[in-house]
Amino acid sequence: MGFFDKLKSGLGKTRDSLNEKINSVFSNFRKVDEELLEELEEILIMSDIGVDTAVEIISKLRERIKIEKIQDENAVKQALKEEMRKILDKEENGLILKTTPAVILVVGVNGVGKTTSIGKIANNLRKSGKKVVVAAADTFRAAAVEQLEIWANRAGVDIVKKQEGVDPASVVYDAIKITKEKNADVLICDTAGRLHTKKYLMDELLKIGRVIEKELPEASKETLMVIDATTGQNAIQQVKAFKEVVPITGLILTKLDGTAKGGVVIGIVNENSIPVKFVGVGEKIDDMEVFNSEEFVNAIIE
Repeated sequence: MGFFDKLKSGLGKTRDSLNEKINSVFSNFRKVDEELLEELEEILIMSDIGVDTAVEIISKLRERIKIEKIQDENAVKQALKEEMRKILDKEENGLILKTTPAVILVVGVNGVGKTTSIGKIANNLRKSGKKVVVAAADTFRAAAVEQLEIWANRAGVDIVKKQEGVDPASVVYDAIKITKEKNADVLICDTAGRLHTKKYLMDELLKIGRVIEKELPEASKETLMVIDATTGQNAIQQVKAFKEVVPITGLILTKLDGTAKGGVVIGIVNENSIPVKFVGVGEKIDDMEVFNSEEFVNAIIE
């Protein structure tokens, strides 16, 4: 399957839920009026897009309907999709890797798919011709290093690791040294899956950030946060909490296939002004792609 087919398949629950409700609304209304727009707004809120974002989308849609004199059901749907895309395209979604080396720090709470995402992105970068080193700096969780090593081997990239329980910042320090020695293009650093309420883990993130800044001050730096789409509105709160500690530059979206809450992506981007950079669309190592707003919106609204 191509990426769009995988995305469409993965977003099946979200699409089925959204389309059924949207089609139901249009079947109950003979004209495009305020009542129809209110119903659409409620559907967007129920799809975990979020109240503020849903209100903003419908407000823009109302304006367009008035100016463009839209009365056709398909034209309303198309305008709705375009307004969603405008939100998703507000921020640049490409990876910024301008220097050699460049650094990608990957953060997120436990269980969101951080380790598998790192393996898939490393594979993606290696296939594009880049030399990649992975730092196993999640030294708090049992078996985290071993899991990352399995994914690094699958991706065909180097891994820098130490025993469980050591200072994560020291792993990153060693990884930077090896990255320089090997003249690698990209260093990807794993971090402990933090609950944003655990202050000592958040402090560890800051420490890792200081090591990277000291050792590679001129390097391009991306801090990508992995989000589990099944958590819905809670994901928005997670992003806000992490933003207070580290400068999140992009999001990696996982587990879309397990939820009808895929619309939360639009709310997260809108409320935090952070782009989605990657989306996982399956379990295999090639099932991670650069986010495409047009394909995403077409996959949730037909």
